[in-house]
Amino acid sequence: MTTISRRALGFWTCLALVMGNMIGSGVYLLPATLAPLGWNGMIGWIVTIGGALCLAFVFARLGAKLPIAGGPYAFTQAAFGPAAGFAVAWSYWVLIWAGNAAVAVAVVSALSLIFPVLGQAPALAALAIIWGLIAVNIRGVALAGRVQFATMALKLVPLVGVIALAAWLLLRDGAGAVAANPPVPLSAGAIAGAAAITFWGFLGVEAATVPADKIANPAYVVPRVTLIGTALTGLVYLLVSAATAFLMPAAITAASPAPIAEFLGREFGSRTADVVALFAAISAFGALNGFILLQGEVPRAMAQGGVFPAWFGKEGARGTPVRAHLVSGVLVTLVALSNYTRGMGDLFTFIASVSLAAGMLAYFASALAAIRLLPDDLPLKVAAAIAAAFVVWMVYGLGLEANLWGLALLVAGLPVYLWVRHTRMLTEQPA
Repeated sequence: MTTISRRALGFWTCLALVMGNMIGSGVYLLPATLAPLGWNGMIGWIVTIGGALCLAFVFARLGAKLPIAGGPYAFTQAAFGPAAGFAVAWSYWVLIWAGNAAVAVAVVSALSLIFPVLGQAPALAALAIIWGLIAVNIRGVALAGRVQFATMALKLVPLVGVIALAAWLLLRDGAGAVAANPPVPLSAGAIAGAAAITFWGFLGVEAATVPADKIANPAYVVPRVTLIGTALTGLVYLLVSAATAFLMPAAITAASPAPIAEFLGREFGSRTADVVALFAAISAFGALNGFILLQGEVPRAMAQGGVFPAWFGKEGARGTPVRAHLVSGVLVTLVALSNYTRGMGDLFTFIASVSLAAGMLAYFASALAAIRLLPDDLPLKVAAAIAAAFVVWMVYGLGLEANLWGLALLVAGLPVYLWVRHTRMLTEQPA
């Protein structure tokens, strides 16, 4: 039973959770991925920011009306019943623990610029970081919140530096600061692909809705931090991406393992790369901490809602879902080790795409749940319809391979659902 003493997350910590989960690895790695796409990449960012704001509005409204733990799972179950709730919860859980492997790789990728030995076994180094943060989250949600707040403050430093440097270069050199990049034809497919991968940078838009039972005054806090956090994150992304896209040669950006460090280093010297790499590692580390908190909270909420084995709902002495954290950690380990032969760039892109494909159902169903649960809210219905269409478009942009892997991970949940349903039927039968 939730008590006031366990509501350890306040407004600023929750804002750090939302922004910290979104501002992680993507802003540091995606400029290199998007550089060959030219204006397609920037348009992709703009479309994604619009779609993310619509999703934020959906979660803000739902979080205000239904301030209950579980986020997308809880909203879908309230709207469409336990079967749909399980499908969404499983989808969202897969998105989190599979995505955590990619975020951990991003931490290692940044640190390997300072400590090259880490690049020899990135999967093992990533697992060491993952299990360390699992230990932090098992120890208590308040400690995890403090880690999130501290890393959120630090991760903004180099990003603000990029924005400030870009503004100074434009004021100093005017049009001469703009790089002479070759034109890239615009195409719907390229924009869709860019939008799909840039949405990686907005995973966590729903973060405050998941641990609602641990938030003080969730009906007030959750909608505000969701909207404010998403808007501020979108602004940071747009300004940073524009700086690297227009003020640095695309060929250099595309070939760089650390494009943000490359951008700052061109003005401040090569030693800048090590400093920015450290901040990039902190940024991804903070996002990983936030998502590890969620990878334990989601199965706990599922278990307490009756659509997952009750074993996952048991909490430790500090009120944290120890069992859910440990099982999620094992699954992340399997994902990382099954792809250990891939290089860091390929490993990040592959895992990120697969986790996105598996998790899109959660966002799509949340948009539909908003329409079902709050039918008289016209602005919400419009935002939810746009968000649902945006998610479908992103699924198209992810491509066949990622979607097949995502589908396989979703189907893997069917035996679990059938087993839980069978167990409940047996326990509910009269003696």
